[in-house]
Amino acid sequence: MPDATPFPLNDVSGPLICFSHLRWDFVLQRPQHLMGRFAKGRRVIYWEEVIPTDHDKPYYEIHVFEDDNVRAIRPRVPRGWSAQETEKALAAMLDDLLALQGGGKPVLWFYTPMMWPVARHVEADAVVYDCMDELSHFKFAPPELREREAALLGAADVVFTGGWSIWEAKKLQHDNIHPFPSSVDARHFAQARQGMAEPADLAGIPHPRLGFYGVIDERIDLSLIDHLAASRPDWHLVMVGPVVKIAEADLPRRANIHYLGGKSYAELPAYLSGWDAALMPFAINEATRFISPTKTPEYLAGGRPVVSTPIRDVVRHYGDLEGVRIADTPEAFLAACEAALALAGTPEAWRPAVDAMLADLSWDTTFKRMDRHLAEAVQMRRSRRAPDRFAAPGIRRGGSRPYDVVIAGAGFAGSIMAERLAEGSNKRVLVVDKRPHVAGNAYDLHDKAGVLIHQYGPHIFHTNSEQVVDYLSRFTAWRPYEHRVLAKVGEKLLPMPINRTTLNGLYNLNLQSDEDAAAFLAAQAEPVEDIRTSRDVVVNAVGRHLYETFFQGYTRKQWGLDPSELDKSVTSRVPTRTSLDDRYFTDTFQAMPKEGFTRMFERMLDHPNIDLALGTDFHDLKAGDLAPLTIYTGPIDAFFGHRFGPLPYRSLQFRHETLDQRRFQEVAVVNYPAQEVPFTRVTEYKYLTGQVHDRTSITYEYPSAVGDPYYPIPRPENAALFKRYEALALQRDDVIFLGRLGTYRYYNMDQVVGQALATYRRLAERMAARTAASSTAAE
Repeated sequence: MPDATPFPLNDVSGPLICFSHLRWDFVLQRPQHLMGRFAKGRRVIYWEEVIPTDHDKPYYEIHVFEDDNVRAIRPRVPRGWSAQETEKALAAMLDDLLALQGGGKPVLWFYTPMMWPVARHVEADAVVYDCMDELSHFKFAPPELREREAALLGAADVVFTGGWSIWEAKKLQHDNIHPFPSSVDARHFAQARQGMAEPADLAGIPHPRLGFYGVIDERIDLSLIDHLAASRPDWHLVMVGPVVKIAEADLPRRANIHYLGGKSYAELPAYLSGWDAALMPFAINEATRFISPTKTPEYLAGGRPVVSTPIRDVVRHYGDLEGVRIADTPEAFLAACEAALALAGTPEAWRPAVDAMLADLSWDTTFKRMDRHLAEAVQMRRSRRAPDRFAAPGIRRGGSRPYDVVIAGAGFAGSIMAERLAEGSNKRVLVVDKRPHVAGNAYDLHDKAGVLIHQYGPHIFHTNSEQVVDYLSRFTAWRPYEHRVLAKVGEKLLPMPINRTTLNGLYNLNLQSDEDAAAFLAAQAEPVEDIRTSRDVVVNAVGRHLYETFFQGYTRKQWGLDPSELDKSVTSRVPTRTSLDDRYFTDTFQAMPKEGFTRMFERMLDHPNIDLALGTDFHDLKAGDLAPLTIYTGPIDAFFGHRFGPLPYRSLQFRHETLDQRRFQEVAVVNYPAQEVPFTRVTEYKYLTGQVHDRTSITYEYPSAVGDPYYPIPRPENAALFKRYEALALQRDDVIFLGRLGTYRYYNMDQVVGQALATYRRLAERMAARTAASSTAAE
């Protein structure tokens, strides 16, 4: 019944207002599952579609659903009002409702873009678009729906989709979009496995029974139902659910087709319990192109074998299960039903695999993941990164001289040593860097468009070291991120490193298992007796064709040398997989600093014992700024004035662009291995940072023989030259060389962190021993 009582005002957080095209008490679907769970921790208002009224003024009803802790708003607008008059009235109603609530800003959650104009003026804590279905493909869809969806996508802080197919269709339309296929309340539907009392309208129907429950609308293949019933008059088809958007007269009518009408969510297991097999007789049309039916896992949780037409998300996620049969023609569907009825008698053969899949598909799990994304969206909207603190050249004085330690370089190695010496050993430290900022090559900043980019190319953090994570976590929170890379081969985009998907896509194969892929790669491999070079590594593992396709051109561009001229360590870093794992890294910890690398470094260096000299060359320091100990993280050959000649390095040039679109490519990094393409890769940063912005910034990366040193070139003659410089370094007790350039080694970020921490521990032990010896001598 309508209730005019306002919501309680003792909750200081704003309400979650869910705008839906579905009535709360019509059919229990995704909105009810999720909003009911949100309602356990916050106020949830469920705003439904407008209902015409014969009154001359608009008003809204509040319907209380105490069991769900949800109140539904049902707006009533005079019949015959124009769309403009209606939307203006609805916006006023929403303002009135929010005024009654008090408290903080609301979260606006949309299941239909048609309601966006009603709420777009509201100052929200976050805007969520949960694209459960592709509504524009449904029968009677309003023509303006697409335009309003585009506006909603432009305003949303986070977007969810009801399945992978919709996600694939929309993934380039938003920066923060996540697929959440249909989930299941497995415990509720598992009641059907135990045997339940049959509902009265089902009890009189003979076996075998093949059942369907759900909305019966234009998505159902009525001709298929008729064909099935006509072909097997001894089978009985049980259709449970309301008939919507199609005429009752259009339904096929036969003695063995039984329409039982709509049932409550609580009643469904009892009907499912009485079936021998479950049907998903969807038509293959625009309305079903992107659906991810909730009933698939529900039927399986109830222990019933399933027969479905080839709905894409059903094929993708359930097609390999013995308990799910897919059929693309009426005859094949008939045969699949016969197979499913046979399976019904041997549940022990196929249910264990079903239960293993269902274990991660609960609505509770989906809710928790969505709630985390929502919390991050709220936090992102509330916090806007301020300008860099340490961006100006010149020495920043925090205390008196002289210094105990001077550190050349404000990247990982230098900054960590500075923080540890200042905080852990109470030393006065000066950090010097030629660049006018901290963070070294990991420096990130907002470009002119306001997009957070990495100035010197993408830096993706990953590690297996708990010690490294624990240390850096003192200075940053983290945003989970697993890096994925695609390689552009002709017109195809294929995963790198090579995996089973890569092989299937490149060679038009259908390798189904790790064993299949391993056998294929073994057939391609060309054994190399003495593996010395990068070419040897790849050809020995996967053969010349894959080597030439993915490695040869890319390596020649990246290093300016053929792989046969480079140490085997270069290509050994990129594994080949037989699985479907498409992550670039497999480390146990993969994440990005939540506010960016620069913020992490600023916190690390924000210490009263640390002074900064940015935009200053270490070699130009005045005598008064030097110290008894130097930590040098620049090129070791430069420190010694290139006495034996310069060590070879590979450099990079970057072309940064901002585009007037939300997305440019499907993943953060796309590699271009073809030698005729001048750049090696293109990076799109919003994948890395999680930033939501209506534009996107990308970087083209061009390897170069000149410029700042980035990569030591791994060749035997270069290693020999480094050894000569290392010998000089070992004679200097007053200098410690660290980092990629100081030790002429290719380190990942976490390896540099580990090296710096280990170096500090050894240094601290020596300083402590020296202090103890001095104290003993004084006594």
